[in-house]
Amino acid sequence: MIERLEATLEKYNQLEQELTKPEVLSDVKKTREYSKEMASLEDIVNCYKRYKRVLEDIENTKEMTKDPELGEMAKEELKALEDEKIQLDGELEILLIPKDPNDDKNVVVEIRGAAGGDEANIFAGDLFRMYTRYAEKQGFSYQVYNSVDGTAGGFSQIEFIIKGKNAYSLLKYESGSHRVQRVPVTEANGRLQTSTATVLVMPEADDDIDIQINPNDLRIDIYRSSGCGGQGVNTTYSAVRITHLPTNTVVTCQNERSQIQNKEQAMKVLKTRLYELELQKQLEEAGAARRSKIGTGDRAEKIRTYNYPQNRVTDHRIGFTTNNLDRIMDGALDDVVNALVQEDQKRKLQGEEE
Repeated sequence: MIERLEATLEKYNQLEQELTKPEVLSDVKKTREYSKEMASLEDIVNCYKRYKRVLEDIENTKEMTKDPELGEMAKEELKALEDEKIQLDGELEILLIPKDPNDDKNVVVEIRGAAGGDEANIFAGDLFRMYTRYAEKQGFSYQVYNSVDGTAGGFSQIEFIIKGKNAYSLLKYESGSHRVQRVPVTEANGRLQTSTATVLVMPEADDDIDIQINPNDLRIDIYRSSGCGGQGVNTTYSAVRITHLPTNTVVTCQNERSQIQNKEQAMKVLKTRLYELELQKQLEEAGAARRSKIGTGDRAEKIRTYNYPQNRVTDHRIGFTTNNLDRIMDGALDDVVNALVQEDQKRKLQGEEE
């Protein structure tokens, strides 16, 4: 581990030196590239520097324990330093796990009502509120770019972008089928019903991602918007639907006020969809690596149950259960997200050891 840490520190110092050179500073692309790489190493470097200071302090304190006057005090300090060393050992082990290159990206989220009719659409609306409340608590922002209202409330489909630092690292485990057990507001006889909504979370394909889209491969349809956004949205042909013919990928955007804005947003989302297809292809080729992940990211995989009568949420992938459903539906997802992140780290560490 020490060899890897020393190599990381050396790389960090090299990048720092490069960023002082005029020829690098005059090249915007290189400056951005080096700065981004430095930022990705910063947590490891800072933790390793603390670790080295603690090791040095341990050696110095060991000498002080031999002092007849300061010996007892030094022993107490030594115990505290050794405890800190153990803690830093664990932190460094986790920091050295290869990072998902998409972790720092924004996310594109799609939620659809599935089995259960009107209740499934209402539940899709509840999930949308849960994720947007969680985003707000994290200091993130969100933007809806397409939605289709359910007839009894909620959404049959809603698509939105969550923007914030490391948004994908926190929300990437949410893809799959979410199941709700409760008495629907549409149920006159008070019978318990099970319904589902599906969630797909994708890293937003930003400017650093090289996805080539041939304009000849696109079919672009313009139509009258049915979404929110004011009277002007509904009276003009502002909604845009783009079909990528080679993959039959369809993206719709209708929540912006102008056709140009909707087209720009739809192209961004199309790029994200095509990037996601490429990621899935790479994961399938990796085979075993995919099986070691928490969940496949498949929309059809059952990942979580929300049991309203028992105020209970269960994540089936890791066996995590909490009786705080009401808080979770209000966006308090931290306990669930942290449990998923920790389990993912644990499995990756086991994979490295094997």
